[in-house]
Amino acid sequence: MNIKVGFSIPSWEMPSVERSRMRTMAAILRDPNPVHWDPDLVDSLPFEVGKKTINQGPLGLSYMVNMLHDWAGPGCVKRIFMTFPHIVLSEDRVIAKGRVTKIDGTDIECDIWLERDEKKLLVGNATVSGEGVL
Repeated sequence: MNIKVGFSIPSWEMPSVERSRMRTMAAILRDPNPVHWDPDLVDSLPFEVGKKTINQGPLGLSYMVNMLHDWAGPGCVKRIFMTFPHIVLSEDRVIAKGRVTKIDGTDIECDIWLERDEKKLLVGNATVSGEGVL
C-alpha cells in the first residue's frame, strides 16, 4: 500500500447505532445518565431530535478506533485526541473517516472524524504505528 500525506484511510461504517448497545454500555460504565436509554426524556430536552437516545462518547470513539484497527492492525493506536462537538443518536448511520497528515518513521499521524450525513459529529487526531501498512 502506498501511504503518503493526504491518503484517505478506508472508512468504517456503523449502519445503525443501537439503543441496546447504549443501555449495555451505560451499565458497564456505571453511567446513570438516562439520556442513554430514555427516549422520552431526550424528547423533552431542547435538542429537537425526537424520541431518540444519545450515544455515549466512548462508543463513538470506538467506531474510529475500529476504523484505525481495520486499516493498520489491532493495537496500532499509540495516541488519540478527540472532541465531541455534536451528539450521536440512536438509529444514526455513522461513518468513521480519516486522512494521513504526517509520516514520521513508522508513526503515522492522521485527522479522524465521525460523520452522519456528511456532518462531522466527533473530530480529532491520532497517531498510529504504521508497521502494518507502510
